[in-house]
Amino acid sequence: MVNNMETKTYPPAVKFVGQPIFGQLLKLIDKSDFNRIVKEKYSDYYYKAFKSWPHTVTMLFGILSRCDSMAEICEGLMALSGKLNHLGLAKAPAKSTAGDGLRNRDNSFFEALYYALTKRYSSFLSDSRTLGLTVKELYIVDSTTIRLFSDILKGVGRNPKNDGKKKGGLKVHMLIDAVQSVGKFMKITEAKMHDKNFLKEIHVPPFSMLVFDKAYNYYKQFAMWTEQNIYFVTRQKSNAVYEVLETVFEKELEKDKAGVSKEEIITVTYKEGKEEKQLKLRRIHYRDEKNREYVFICNNFIITAEEIALIYKKRWGIELLFKKMKQNFQLHYFYGENENAIRTQVWCTLIAQLLLTVLQKIAKTKKAFSTVATIIRIHLVSMLDVIALLRNIKRSYAKPKNQMPSLFPT
Repeated sequence: MVNNMETKTYPPAVKFVGQPIFGQLLKLIDKSDFNRIVKEKYSDYYYKAFKSWPHTVTMLFGILSRCDSMAEICEGLMALSGKLNHLGLAKAPAKSTAGDGLRNRDNSFFEALYYALTKRYSSFLSDSRTLGLTVKELYIVDSTTIRLFSDILKGVGRNPKNDGKKKGGLKVHMLIDAVQSVGKFMKITEAKMHDKNFLKEIHVPPFSMLVFDKAYNYYKQFAMWTEQNIYFVTRQKSNAVYEVLETVFEKELEKDKAGVSKEEIITVTYKEGKEEKQLKLRRIHYRDEKNREYVFICNNFIITAEEIALIYKKRWGIELLFKKMKQNFQLHYFYGENENAIRTQVWCTLIAQLLLTVLQKIAKTKKAFSTVATIIRIHLVSMLDVIALLRNIKRSYAKPKNQMPSLFPT
């Protein structure tokens, strides 16, 4: 009988709202910040038909829905004619109009928008994964290469002898705040630029700690940081030349046990003009849980050797922005063919990634970033409550165990 059935509570179905998920996501962009940047960059000055907001919406739509071309983006927006007003658009842009805007609107506008968003949400995105360290300001330096087969950028890569095309790409260098998991500074260069040149452009407060891999070894810059009380941890190259001043301690670790096995004080030589100078560093031998051996160098003589190893280990454990960017967004296909268009797409990809990270944090969901990105892509124009959708851990269409008897028994 119906009256004898137990009352059970099921996960609430995701509610429908008055605007698509894409519109809800766009509300994370503060319009006052946006309009201020438009004025500062004069980004609407020459573009009456395709202003900065429609351009931003168009790019984010393409990136979040993983479109392969500008034609796909414009066709997709055209199919949403009844929902465009929720996105702040009067109509879908024509392919030629969007293409012209992408080629010509300076990518510095999108760069400024990205930094405004990181500033706005930096404290909100603070993470606890650096707990256990005495260092309070920890930054990660990293880079990724975006492959191109084009002569878009002069001098990008090399010229094969039997091929008219130039093989190369762009390199995205970034300074990442390890606590907030957001980019604090980024530079897009030709792929042939050596990683160490990016270190010259980094500005962090005194007593900060930088961590990076051995591709960034640059003793002259390390000496400058030491004078400024800026610290670093990196791996030492296998062919590095150095002199041991003192062996602080050395011990043999038990089999299959991780830990620091040796600490030394060393000096390395670098040139400043024609003069050779010495820099004193700590050299730490560390073995991890998988019996892999590492040698770290560091200019901080206060923290323990174990913390130096832990700082570098934090670099492995933090899910870097580049990993998310490469796995979840289309950077294999570019919507424009000139340098400005490609840089704009990279900046917009970082904006999309940041917005999804903020959304993930607001929803307090345990879903992985890749899952969040997929859900948003599938339901991008659905009129669903995005927070409820991300929080919903069970399928709303799951069949209840004690359902009402069928009116039409078989």
